[in-house]
Amino acid sequence: MRPFYFLCLISLLGTCVRAQVTYFPPENEANWETTSPTSLGYQADSITALYDYLEATQTKGFLLLKDGRIVLEKYFGTFQQDSVWYWASAGKSLRAALVGIAQEEGHLSIQDSTSKYLGAGWTSLAPEQEAAITIWHQLTMTAGMNELFFSCTSPGCLRFVAPAGDRWAYHNSPYSLTKDVLEEATGTTINAYTNRMIEDKIGMKTGFWWPTGDNTLFLSRVRDAARFGHLILAEGRWENTTVVGDTSYFRAMLQPSQALNQAYGYLWWLNGQDKYMEPADRTVYSGPIAPAAPNDLVLAAGKNGQFIGVSQVEGLVMVRMGDSAS
Repeated sequence: MRPFYFLCLISLLGTCVRAQVTYFPPENEANWETTSPTSLGYQADSITALYDYLEATQTKGFLLLKDGRIVLEKYFGTFQQDSVWYWASAGKSLRAALVGIAQEEGHLSIQDSTSKYLGAGWTSLAPEQEAAITIWHQLTMTAGMNELFFSCTSPGCLRFVAPAGDRWAYHNSPYSLTKDVLEEATGTTINAYTNRMIEDKIGMKTGFWWPTGDNTLFLSRVRDAARFGHLILAEGRWENTTVVGDTSYFRAMLQPSQALNQAYGYLWWLNGQDKYMEPADRTVYSGPIAPAAPNDLVLAAGKNGQFIGVSQVEGLVMVRMGDSAS
């Protein structure tokens, strides 16, 4: 099953107008403003059908923001507003924002060789092949190593397939090592850096990175994920606070990063492109990832349907957390 089927959810409801990002949710969530679905032209029977679909597909929490205000919020089973769930690979997009912040602060450059931070011998590649891999390659899934060793980060698992930049393949291992790069570059832990540079500034209450095997997963409430989505909608700012201030990096993060897979930026999925590739699939498909979704939609996407979707044109942020729809 293709992993992007939840992108059709917005099409069940109708369309909106261009974003006006002037509202930011307060830290006191009791005062988080709402927008009536009917004021946006959403039909009651469509909302019912949406909730039925979400429940049937093992959703735990769903939230839809319009210009930062809550339009729809629904939890299923024992999952509640304050329940915490994992982002899976949707956390990659949060990591991309952190790399941009670290570059803005002067801790690193994405053109730096990864070996500058991990030392020589972090792969089993020849020294010149290893030195050619940069942080940019880690962000764009073009490190050129064998993705069949999908999550293992030990040098023996990081094997040469193609020169860095010549091949796109969805591969967890080079991404996972961005944590080590960030910690070495900033001199602090990934959790401390995320808290200081993003969470504290936008009012996230529960987000944290949790080590699992060679990877580190991010977990939070649905509302915290929506806050991050709204930060992206607002182009990296939160009220009068600049969070991601490097506008060149921010734009590059949400645009095709290379020609091999046009639907991939810096650890973000991009709708509206002429062609795309999917995780664990070498096929190049024609057309956008999700024709029914807003053309400008950018997506933090993770295993089992963890989604944070953002459309600046529509002013929408959509969050879905839950189990696999099987």
